[in-house]
This record gives sequence, C-alpha cells and structure tokens, in this order.
Amino acid sequence: MEMQETSRNEHKGNITSDNTLDWRGRPSNPKLHGGMKAASFVLGVQAFEIMGIAAVGNNLITYVLNEMHYSLSRSANIVTNFIGTLFILALLGGFLSDSYLGCFWTMLIFGFLELSGFILLSVQAHLPQLKPPRCNMLVDGDNCVEARGLKAFIFFVALYLVALGSGCMKPNMISHGADQFNKDDTKQSKKLSTYFNAAYFAFSLGELVALTLLVWLQTHSGMDVGFGVSAAAMGLGLISLVCGTLFYKNRPPQGSVLTPIAQVFVAAYYKRNKVCPSNPQLLHGGGSGVPNTNTIMSSDVGHSQCTTRFRFLDKACIKMEEGSNISTESPWKLCTINQVEQVKTLITVIPIFACTIIFNTTLAQLQTFSVQQGSSMNSKLTTSFHIPPASLQAIPYIILIFLVPIYDTFFVPLARKITGHESGISPLKRIGLGLFVATFSMVAAAVMEHKRRVAAVKYNEIISIFWITPQYLIFGLSEMFTAIGLIEFFYKQKIKGMQSFLTAMTYCSYSFGFYLSSVLVSLVNKITSTSSNHGWLAENDLNNDRLDLFYWLLAGLSFINFLNYLFWAKWYSDSPSASDTISHYSDCNTAKVAGDNTTV
Repeated sequence: MEMQETSRNEHKGNITSDNTLDWRGRPSNPKLHGGMKAASFVLGVQAFEIMGIAAVGNNLITYVLNEMHYSLSRSANIVTNFIGTLFILALLGGFLSDSYLGCFWTMLIFGFLELSGFILLSVQAHLPQLKPPRCNMLVDGDNCVEARGLKAFIFFVALYLVALGSGCMKPNMISHGADQFNKDDTKQSKKLSTYFNAAYFAFSLGELVALTLLVWLQTHSGMDVGFGVSAAAMGLGLISLVCGTLFYKNRPPQGSVLTPIAQVFVAAYYKRNKVCPSNPQLLHGGGSGVPNTNTIMSSDVGHSQCTTRFRFLDKACIKMEEGSNISTESPWKLCTINQVEQVKTLITVIPIFACTIIFNTTLAQLQTFSVQQGSSMNSKLTTSFHIPPASLQAIPYIILIFLVPIYDTFFVPLARKITGHESGISPLKRIGLGLFVATFSMVAAAVMEHKRRVAAVKYNEIISIFWITPQYLIFGLSEMFTAIGLIEFFYKQKIKGMQSFLTAMTYCSYSFGFYLSSVLVSLVNKITSTSSNHGWLAENDLNNDRLDLFYWLLAGLSFINFLNYLFWAKWYSDSPSASDTISHYSDCNTAKVAGDNTTV
C-alpha cells in the first residue's frame, strides 16, 4: 500500500503543465510520456503513410487510362479531383481531432479506412472480372457506361476511402508528433523545431521510396502488386502508431472548435449598433479576476495578436446594463475578450496561408508539365536502363534526405546564436525565403524548356533528361523552407485546441494550388489563342506549345506573390500584442484618473 501511494505521489509530482493525458486518460508524466522517443513512432507513421499514398497518386493516371479505360481528359480530371479532395479533407480530420476524437484515435480510425481502400484497389487491379472492358464512348455510347457500372463504383469507393483516410490523417500526424513537446518550455521548444525538420525528413524519405522502388514495382510487376505494397506500407504505419501508445502525451479534444468562432461573429452582429468602449478592461473578460468560461480558445490573451484591428469584433464582449447577471447571458450574445482575440489571430494568419497557394501552383507544374518535358527528352541512363519521367520528382528528395539533417545539425544552432530564435530563423522568415527561392525554380524551368525546344525544332536533337534536374532541386530547397515554416507557424499560434485544424490549413493550400493550376492553364490558353493557334498549352505537343512562356509567367507570378507575402508578413509582425494594448489602455486610464496631463 505504501509503495502504491508513493508511486501515485511520484506520478502526481511529475505531472506536466500542458494538460495532456496518457493512454489511460490520466495526466501525463514528463518522465514517461512525450519527447522525441514518443514522436519517433509518429515519424514512422508519416514515412510509411506518404510512401503508400505517393506511390498511388503519382502513377494513378496510368491505372485509370490502361486498366479502367477512361479517356485522357477524364483520367486527368479523376486524378486532380482525387488529389484536391484528399487535401481538402484534411480540414475534416483536423476538426474531428480537435473537437471530438483526439489525434491518436483520428489517425487510428482513418488509417484503417485508408488501408481498406488500398486493399480494395489491389483486389480490383488483380481480378480481371472487376475491371471494365475496353470500349469506345463514341461508338458504344450508353452501353459503355453500363459496362463500367459496378466496376467503376468499386474503383471510386476504393479511391475515395484512400482519400478520406489519408486526408484526415495528414494534419494529425504532424500535430500529434508536435504534441509530444511543450512549446511553452524553452528547451522543449528547441526540440519541437528539430521535430518539424525530422518530420520533413520522414516525408522526403517516404516520397523517395515511393517514387523509385514502388513506382518501379508498379511498372514491372503490375498495378495490383503496386497497390498491395502501398497497403503493406500503410499497415506498417499503423503498427508504428500503435507501438507508441504507452509513450504518447495525448491532447484531449475540446468540443467543437468552430462554435466559439461562430459565437464571436454572432454576438458582434447582435450588438452591431452598440458603441465599443476604448478601454478593453470594460469588456467582458478584460478586467482582472474575470474567469474565461470557454474551454476552447483560452490561451493567454497576452500572446494573441492584432488587438487594435478588427475592433468591430470587440462588440461581442460589450457587457449588458449594470446589475445584469453575466453568468446567465447566452454565449451567443456575450463573449470574453480572450475568445475574441483568438478569432482575431485566426483572421490575421489567413493572408499568410493565402500567399502559399501560388507556391503550390508551381508545385503542380512540376508534377504535370515537367513530367511531360521529361517524356520528350533522352531518358537513357545506360544503354539498357531508362529513367521513368515520373521518377524525376524523386530528385529533390534524394538531396533533401541529406540536406535536412545538415540544416538541423549545423545551420540551426549557428543561426540560433545569431538570432536568439529557437528555430534558428523564425517561421515567417523561413516561409519568405522559400517563396523567394521558388521563383528561381520556374526561371530554371523556362530557360531549360527554351533550350529543349530550340534543340528539338531547329536542330532535331533530343537533349538529356538531366537538364531538367535544376528546377526540381531548386523547388525542393524552397519547399524545405516553406512547408516546414508554414506548419511550424500555424502550430505555434496561441489558439488552444485548434492545432490540428490549423495544421490542416497547410494541406488546403496544396488543394487550392492544384485547383488554381487548372484554372490558370485554361485561362492562359483562352487569352493566348488566336485564329492561327489555340494557345500556349493547347497543342498537346511541347514542340508546338510555348511552355517556356508559361513558365516565365509563373516565375513572374511567384515573384509578385513573394512581394505580396512581405507586406502581409510585416503586417502580421507589426501587430501589437494584446497584453501590450491592454496595458496601454490601463496606463492611459490610470493617468486620467490621477489627473496626469502627460501624453501616453
């Protein structure tokens, strides 16, 4: 009995202050739970999951064309819709995790859904009776659609099970790994920065294996084997997730993360005709000793941003007449200033998110037109070995699996001594550096495409596929800065209970970037079409198209986007903290009461 009591007391004495729980639902113990040991299991999940999904996504068009017998245009739409839907579903995964399930259970549930999708795809690819016969829509008409029928239904069920599972897992893998560190502790914050770099390393390693070994297996052993290997990789990822159960710190769900946000807007609109007091201490929750009754968004108000902006939202905190009972007031009519400040923070980070959409539009070109470039170049490595054009996307990841550890081991400590920032350079600066470097990826692509086109048209020469590598290498370097910086930036926002949802916004940027790419291509073709040609990208022949001019256009848009980002990053950084603003108002009020005429 004494030993049990001692054990209990030791556990209580080591309870962490970050309100996380162990696998039994008890407060976590810093000596037993969390840290890089626990995060390493999550890194394993990320590496295996991206390995499986990347192998399917990067070669899916081959299966849709050759096995499901869809037309080229329809096949392209199926692939882009799949990728776009996958990234949009990240919002659903973040919402369910923060609100109801928690990261661990969200990953486990949707991981099994993704695994079932891989298995169903593998079964369909293996059994001829589950694949539709080749038919011509122009000749067979409705009979062609009927012949596809149930088989197409099975295919889309499998495909979107994969999209649902992968989309909902993605933000939670990053968030759950980051939850193993206390971001408010200086030493833990440094380790958190290392974790984000390690997460990108795991991502790069998984992509590299998928784009080389797994794509090769799909090409030489069949798509059924390829889908089966993706299922096996996903299975290993789930095993890694479960093996870390005893070591995780789990952030408990807080209830709907969207309700408090909606309450602020509703309450502000309800009191739109009221005059907002100049002193925040006169607002609900602005004075000392006023508890914040909201379980969501209850981080310290001193860390939130942009108090002096969006002042119309402060009306949500206007107290009713003197003598009214605040405790009985509906939360849809009265919010705390802390709650409003968190909504302001959420609004303020949206421009930073929006500036990465053009960046991901550039990424879409490297996965489409650059692969087409490679198909028209000499891909011989030896007399008997050809480099698959789709495997060109592995080039930056080969470099990054060496570059990321070097960056974290040597550059970050050096930069930390100069800047004093735990990440070496701040997430905002890291994003900006990545956006700037991405411009040169499109410049390299435009220069190379001009060289390739001149050689093919004027001299009837086919240049080596290795000329295409600079654009991939430069973009890989820019992605290392932008992607990690954006995830770290969102995760470290002081909005309690929304880490997974905010992380999901980074994946939405991918989705919007791919959708914008499709719109941009159609728009460019429409604007550049004349009576003699159909536009820069309409001929389906790179020797007749002007892909080089399109790349120059993207380079210009990327640079303009970088300048736009500088404006919004400065706007965000120049925002006074809420604590400074409240202190300022308090000092003003005190000075007035004392009769001080000094200008504050």
